[in-house]
Amino acid sequence: MSIIGSIIAGIIVGILARLVLPGRQAIGWIMTIVLGIVGAILGWLIAGWLGVQTTDGVDWLRWIISVIVAAVLIVGYERITAGRSTAA
Repeated sequence: MSIIGSIIAGIIVGILARLVLPGRQAIGWIMTIVLGIVGAILGWLIAGWLGVQTTDGVDWLRWIISVIVAAVLIVGYERITAGRSTAA
């Protein structure tokens, strides 16, 4: 996967992950993209391990796995940063 492809996939996966999560997430768009990129890469690795990385047509399972991984990363990020205050 190329750098540009990773960024585009990260944007798509990050946005989809936020859409499937209930409620509003206290996370910025840059972090959504970063976690989306990480989720896409990890999701594609997991799909490869499961043997569903390459199929005919659109690799729906790979995308679904990537969105789930990104959603877990977003929830984890929110939990880690929940105690931090932005006011100094």
